Amino acid sequence: MDRPPHTARGDIGRRVAARRLQLDLSRQDVALRAGAAPGYIQYVEEQSATPGIGFLLRLADALETTVQELTGGTVDLPGGLGRAARGARMAELDETECRALLGDHGVGRVALNDGDGPVVLPVNYQVVDGEVMFSTGESSPLAGAAGTQIAFETDHIDDAFSKGWSVLLVGTVRVVEDEDEARRLRETAYSAPWAGEGREHVMVLVPRRITGRRIIVDDAPGDAG
Repeated sequence: MDRPPHTARGDIGRRVAARRLQLDLSRQDVALRAGAAPGYIQYVEEQSATPGIGFLLRLADALETTVQELTGGTVDLPGGLGRAARGARMAELDETECRALLGDHGVGRVALNDGDGPVVLPVNYQVVDGEVMFSTGESSPLAGAAGTQIAFETDHIDDAFSKGWSVLLVGTVRVVEDEDEARRLRETAYSAPWAGEGREHVMVLVPRRITGRRIIVDDAPGDAG
């Protein structure tokens, strides 16, 4: 896999490289999908390139995302600003599709009851042997939910084309009691918790139910998945 060197890159290059690695694609793979030369994909990733809109559309399609995501246009915007398409429809996803969209890491939301009502918490997650792992603080609501049923959701929404998908897991969350195992899981995690330090408490969700939905617009370009 072509991992970009630590050189001066623009925001688009960083986002392209991160998305490519997330999909486990080589530059050659992306170049074939986008109808470009591998050398140009390398140039976009490593330099402060400003590709034209035509190429950005092809590149976003090749990376299964949107131009807005690649250019950072959605970073500080709340969701739901787009208008729903007239022809949108919903399709259920089977477990295989759900697990493929879930991937092996990412950012999602955990829903639980902390005794004072429902709570929804954003978490960095890692998929290990079909189970979902999080790191949290020992005094957090998530840590307090050990041994109970919780829900975990992750999604991708494309407001521009009224498309997207959502995957929901429901099951029991447990604490990883063995410190050696907890350390191994923390060390193999794709990224540290974005919430900061002091989150060494490793928890694992064992899903008993996995469901998903995809919003489809037949005449919209690309794919939000």
